[in-house]
Amino acid sequence: MEELPDHIVWEILDRIEKIVDRNSASLACKRFYELDNEQRHFLRVGCGLDPANGALTSLCNRFPNLTKVEITYSGWMSRLGKQLDDQGLFVLSNNCICLTDLTLNYCTYITDVGLRYLAACFNLSALKLNFTPRITGCGILSLVVGCKNLTILHLIRCLNVSSVEWLEYLGQLGILEDLMIKNCRAIGEGDLIRLGPSWWKLKRLQFEVDANYRYMKVHDRLAVDQWQKQLVPCENMVELSLSNCIISPGRGLACVLGKCKNLEKIHFDMCFGLRDTDMINLAKSSSKLRSISLRVPSDFSLPLLMNNPLSLTDDSLRALAHNCKMLESVRLSFSDGEFPSFSLFTLDGILTLICKCPIKRLTLDYVCSFNDAGMEALCSAKYLEILELVGCQEISDEGLQLVSQFPQLCILQLKKCLGVTNDGLKPLVGSYKLDWLTVEDCPRISERGVQGAARSVTFRQDLSWMY
Repeated sequence: MEELPDHIVWEILDRIEKIVDRNSASLACKRFYELDNEQRHFLRVGCGLDPANGALTSLCNRFPNLTKVEITYSGWMSRLGKQLDDQGLFVLSNNCICLTDLTLNYCTYITDVGLRYLAACFNLSALKLNFTPRITGCGILSLVVGCKNLTILHLIRCLNVSSVEWLEYLGQLGILEDLMIKNCRAIGEGDLIRLGPSWWKLKRLQFEVDANYRYMKVHDRLAVDQWQKQLVPCENMVELSLSNCIISPGRGLACVLGKCKNLEKIHFDMCFGLRDTDMINLAKSSSKLRSISLRVPSDFSLPLLMNNPLSLTDDSLRALAHNCKMLESVRLSFSDGEFPSFSLFTLDGILTLICKCPIKRLTLDYVCSFNDAGMEALCSAKYLEILELVGCQEISDEGLQLVSQFPQLCILQLKKCLGVTNDGLKPLVGSYKLDWLTVEDCPRISERGVQGAARSVTFRQDLSWMY
């Protein structure tokens, strides 16, 4: 080993994935220790930093070529010592000149002052902040002004970020590619339009409204009606995820859905106001779509929706079936299985989608229209590899037994299905058709009944959800 050139040792160390193994290898000899220090590009630290600022200084001096740093204080308590504060970010910005990717999780001592220190990291291209409650929009603005190479920005539960001038500044830069805003209470759907020219560059957008915070307020139609119709250039969008958002006809986010020509993955979770016309426009413009996840709200008592009910029908599924010929993953979910008839995907609509598209993964969550006839239709689904059924109470043993006839199925997951018993799994026992079987919280299936039904079996029984 002593005769190996440095670049070979670096390649060996680079192939060690676990950090604990990497640390052990670096202690084998002084040469390995020094080479590891030079080559180490990623560092994850957290509650073990004590004293935090001093320990981080030592680590930065030891690893001078760090490009990615993650600081996590999940599970932190005061007895573990003081958290990293703004001075720690000053140390980081001064010592890690190669830093390009920084993640701060539960760093509750960080303020706008610390973000201003980070503005000196000119190479920073990715910043992810998860629950840093003391920062505000002013701090983020000072950071994005300094870090003009920022292409990835994630803000999760940053509760005091109210001003959004930083969004407008990022829009003017026109380089942002990945934006995530989740549960930042003061940032609404209408603020996204401030991205301006950056919509054209954006590849991934994940926007989630804090549902609990929103429901505490009165839904005011003016919050939607005041949106101006905007034409946003989002042809390069690849992934779009919207949760608890309000989608108003012809305004705001609705204008985005019909313009994503390169969209591959979409996720709608409890989005109020989503209609067939929105889904049809999306399907017609997104021929490259590969994955769709749709969770429909079932609470229609909100005043906002009384005159503008959510209306999704089989027309949406047919549009996807006829226009998205590359669709491989489909998830349909209803929030609790109780939904009105005007928002109902029938069995015919679901089967049209399955028959027309090369579906490899199908998840049905509390879709009560899917029954044994649907299981029989899946016998001709030649691409289906993964099937997940959650709360599908209309499926009986007769339908479950048909799984043995599915051409390509290798993974089956059953959760909270009341209509199936051990008898439904009998054709699978000993056949080893399935690579993986998961059965969770199905009261009529026992642990004994799943034995031998797949190469690998996971069983869990917790029936508290029934009571």
